[in-house]
Amino acid sequence: MNDPLINKLKGKVILKVEGKNLERFIRRLYQHKIDILNIKYPNPKTVIITIFEKDYEKVIEIKTVYEIDLVGSAGSLKIKKKLKLNRFFIVGLVLGICLLYFLSHIIFQIEIIHTDKEIRTLLTKELETHGIKVFNLKKSFDEIEKIKEDIINRNKDKIEWLEIEAVGTKYVVRVEERKIEEIKKEGENRNVVASKSAVLRRVDAEKGEIIRDKGDYVKAGDVVISGELKLNDELKENVSAEGTIYGEVWYKVIVSYPFVYKEEIPTGKSQTAYTLRVLNKEFQLYPWNYYKTKNIEENKLLYHSFLPISFSKEKQFETKVVDEVNTEDEAISKASALARQKMEEKLSSNESIISQKNLKVELKESKIELEIFFTVLEDITSYQNIIVEENIESE
Repeated sequence: MNDPLINKLKGKVILKVEGKNLERFIRRLYQHKIDILNIKYPNPKTVIITIFEKDYEKVIEIKTVYEIDLVGSAGSLKIKKKLKLNRFFIVGLVLGICLLYFLSHIIFQIEIIHTDKEIRTLLTKELETHGIKVFNLKKSFDEIEKIKEDIINRNKDKIEWLEIEAVGTKYVVRVEERKIEEIKKEGENRNVVASKSAVLRRVDAEKGEIIRDKGDYVKAGDVVISGELKLNDELKENVSAEGTIYGEVWYKVIVSYPFVYKEEIPTGKSQTAYTLRVLNKEFQLYPWNYYKTKNIEENKLLYHSFLPISFSKEKQFETKVVDEVNTEDEAISKASALARQKMEEKLSSNESIISQKNLKVELKESKIELEIFFTVLEDITSYQNIIVEENIESE
């Protein structure tokens, strides 16, 4: 079978033939059905030919007066030669990868993330009971799920939620403590008050009496919805007032912006890649699509602190580099937009910016500094308990 791929992989030898009337020698090779894969004539008395390894002995038999030297190899012979020359490196690399693979399945650290020492101690004992401790083999996904379920069932009064995540050769344990909510005490009556100074713009009362009007200026702590229900100025009942207060609040913000600006911005594209690192070189094995600039979340699947080789699974997020040079007016405009964006990020869906005004601009070396005044419609709802004073009459 004359398969080009198989022929390419077959062992080949490169021969240098010297003598007179080389054409006769070449014809003799063809007569003996010896395939000549490549032929070169460096000079009239020398020819270099490439033949299959299996035909080498035939050539030696029919060489007669010609001098024949083996000067090289190709195909599988060349591969074998390279493997032989690099056998110690290859064996070392294979052993290193095997060792790395084994070590990557050993637990070297367990980190329990919680502020309560008692909870951390409890979880340490529970994990050790289930075989999760330093220098033990890591558990499979199904085993981890069963362990989490068992620990939660055994500690229902203390643990609400538990997550055990393998990060390389470390387990990161996150836990949420179960907190039994206290029953709300009856009789805790309250007023709805302003949390900060503002001009009232809207008051939505569900329970209680509104005692301030729209447009009134209020300070922090002023009662807006009272829990004291009165009739003809006489107190009839204390209730727990409910409602929401919206006020016009003022902010003075100082923001700076450079004339020369450079930033990496996410494009929204992402991919999962597998990367091999040897010494200080990185090889992305999959996929072949490379991001020019990117942010990476790396999960090392195989690595070791003593061997300069690692195999990682990466979540890659493509970025684009914004590189701009701004005039003074452009820098002011962008600083103003940036300040508005940051202000809006602090507001809820029911809050909004009413107005914005630039107060002062200063040039400072490579940037401008802008002072901006914001008027914001903001939820200023807060609460204040009603303290009932008891008058004791003495005879």
